[in-house]
Amino acid sequence: MGTYNTANMAEKYGAERFVLISTDKAVNPTNVMGASKRMCEMVVLCRADSKTEFTAVRFGNVLGSNGSVIPLFRSQIERGGPVTITDKRIIRYFMTIPEAAQLVMQAGAMAQRCQVFVLDMGKPVKILDLAENLVRMAGLTPYVDVDIIETGLRPGEKLYEELLMNSDTLTATKYNKIFIEQQESITREEMDVNLSRLREVLKTESPVEIVKVMRDIVPTFKTPDEVNRAAEAKLKDAE
Repeated sequence: MGTYNTANMAEKYGAERFVLISTDKAVNPTNVMGASKRMCEMVVLCRADSKTEFTAVRFGNVLGSNGSVIPLFRSQIERGGPVTITDKRIIRYFMTIPEAAQLVMQAGAMAQRCQVFVLDMGKPVKILDLAENLVRMAGLTPYVDVDIIETGLRPGEKLYEELLMNSDTLTATKYNKIFIEQQESITREEMDVNLSRLREVLKTESPVEIVKVMRDIVPTFKTPDEVNRAAEAKLKDAE
């Protein structure tokens, strides 16, 4: 709703460009946060008739940002451990704050109406490897000086993040780290109906009913088990 209101104000007051910061969690979302981010993308993508240039930029984790895992790991190491990871199989994409800021600005400058830009995050990193390396960088030995333990996947957590919804529809740009993901079109009228449904179900304060409506609006909203099984199958096929 906040994105919808902000987008409306951008149009009302003649903003030239509107850049939504999205996330890899919007791709085949497995929780409400990811599904809501996908809905935010849909809110800006439905405005093809606008004088304002609406676009979205989708990328993964930013090293050192608020909520980043590295400050948490460092704090745990300073306390003597243990360092906690939810699952040793987890893989995530990372980039630095300067990289993220520069690529967002470049994407915003080159944006054309209703596009989703996907930033090349490089190779994914195993969270276990990251934890072990941070322990070593502190001059300590993993599992000797500082233990690393698994706490189990949290509700709605993916093993592997995905940056693209469909790599077959990916288009290169003049910047080698920025790509355009072609999206299915959605009209303002359709999105207004979707948001009206969401407003009504929110009044029930029922998580089950709210998630049910969100799944209708975002067809790619899946359970973590579905996504994790599919990701593991792909990895086995690639081996």
